[in-house]
Amino acid sequence: MEDYSKELLRSGIIEAKAGSKEAARRYLDRAIYMTGSHDVLAEAWFWMSEITSEPVEKRKALENCLSHDLRHSRARRALAILDGKLKADEVINPDKLPAAPDGMRQSDAQRFMCPKCGGRMSFAPDGQGLVCEYCTRNHALGTGAQEADEKDFIIAMATARGHGKSLQEQVFHCKGCGAEFILPPKQISSSCVYCDSPHVVSLEKTKDLLAPDGIIPHVFDQKRAVKLLIDWVDGNGIKPEKKVELPRGLYLPLWTFDVGGTVDYTYEVVQSENEMFGRRGEKIVSRFSDQYPIMVNDLPLPASRKPSAVFLNLIDSFDMKSIKPYDARFLADWPAEIYDVPMADASLDARSQTYKKYKRDLPHLINNANIVHTSSANLVIDSFKLNLLPVWMTELAFDGRKHLVLINGQNGVVSSDVLDAMQKQEEEGGLMGFLADLLDG
Repeated sequence: MEDYSKELLRSGIIEAKAGSKEAARRYLDRAIYMTGSHDVLAEAWFWMSEITSEPVEKRKALENCLSHDLRHSRARRALAILDGKLKADEVINPDKLPAAPDGMRQSDAQRFMCPKCGGRMSFAPDGQGLVCEYCTRNHALGTGAQEADEKDFIIAMATARGHGKSLQEQVFHCKGCGAEFILPPKQISSSCVYCDSPHVVSLEKTKDLLAPDGIIPHVFDQKRAVKLLIDWVDGNGIKPEKKVELPRGLYLPLWTFDVGGTVDYTYEVVQSENEMFGRRGEKIVSRFSDQYPIMVNDLPLPASRKPSAVFLNLIDSFDMKSIKPYDARFLADWPAEIYDVPMADASLDARSQTYKKYKRDLPHLINNANIVHTSSANLVIDSFKLNLLPVWMTELAFDGRKHLVLINGQNGVVSSDVLDAMQKQEEEGGLMGFLADLLDG
């Protein structure tokens, strides 16, 4: 019966592709009536949606499809188009990605100036709003308990945004003085070189880059960052070989993924035949297949390759529950880096890391069963976020080279690889003379 229903489905799909809608409907109706397979039902209802142009009927068919297979990617994409969440002209063929545009990208940017006096707005170091540098007027930002929304992975993967990365320099037209200036390719915020007014790229209007979803605001200023650096260097007995530059505040991008589905596995069970005539029966090895449900929330992966090693060590120190919905005003007076790891590439790493972890832990999760095979075929990415995390960055010259140092802009935790280099040398004290000048001013 199941084989017959699959043949009916196959015939219905052939007729639908040939444009014979009535014949396709008859085959698909019969397949739905005959089958008990969720896979066949999901596929049949999807093709039902393909042979109708009536919105209500199409929506009903797509919802029926998803009721049998919640992760049916084509149905989710079609429903997103129907709901207006995805434009049909934005859908791409992932096997034939569009070429990156040549030359510089013309970008739209928001300018943040005081509405009262026209003065320059700066981000308050307490993370609560923008402050005018002239009339000291304060503009509070939304800092309630709202959470950043996650994006649908299937929808994003259907567009160029899910595969793109920043490659070109961007040209801005300053809305204050009219000057045009160039922003480096990996940066989304800057100040005009002439009038010093802060600008932030409006990534929502681009077709090849994803806009940030969440942000953790900076909560302390440079003087505090310097003090934290001095305490860390002093506490670890580090003796820099050159003068240390002041820490620079910025935002670094981070992907977080929600991973779901199942890990399929096959395991062996050793059984013995009943003892007969006083002799022990032979051992029988039986194999069984099952699935282990997976639910991983907000798996973090750096979205920037340059500081990823040190940044990766710092990620666990952030309170991810405090991420706020992204607002471009948070970047006023702060540089922020665009991701150079495409979301599609990062999702493969997230899926791989999840599979390796559960493959390693699975025997302990199922009572130490003897697992002989596992599969990640049903492991899927459900949703994702692009977040901006606050850091203070500088470098320490040690052991003949410069070592990157990052300070968590939320709680002051310090991360660097300089301690690894110290294991090769004897510790030397007395570094305050090298760093005391950082506190001047």
